[in-house]
Amino acid sequence: MNALEIEEAISRLAEQPFNAADFPYAFLEAFGNKATTLQRLKSGNTNKTDINGAVLQHNNVHMAVCPIGEATHMLATLKRNPATTRQKAKYILATDGEDFQAEDLSSGETIACAYQDFPNHFGFFLPLA
Repeated sequence: MNALEIEEAISRLAEQPFNAADFPYAFLEAFGNKATTLQRLKSGNTNKTDINGAVLQHNNVHMAVCPIGEATHMLATLKRNPATTRQKAKYILATDGEDFQAEDLSSGETIACAYQDFPNHFGFFLPLA
């Protein structure tokens, strides 16, 4: 996928009603993950997290949807989780459908914005593609 296709996919995702169960997979799909990759993550075969409801894609991203008001706490939980380091996640991401927070673990750069504004930061995540 090129940057324009990713930007369009991310914008469509942010415009849709928030679905906590589907968000991690829709986010990864927007960055070009194939249906088979997403299915393996959903089934748990390749999801390396030990946090209930989170998704950890090896050498990529550890993300979780959390209760409203808990995005900051969940981001900190993901950051200190041993699986994040063990699976070499490059990014951590937490959202409650209202707040959206992420960190690039190699640079320390962070994003904290309203959920509907996260497409404005799609370039931050381009290495996921």
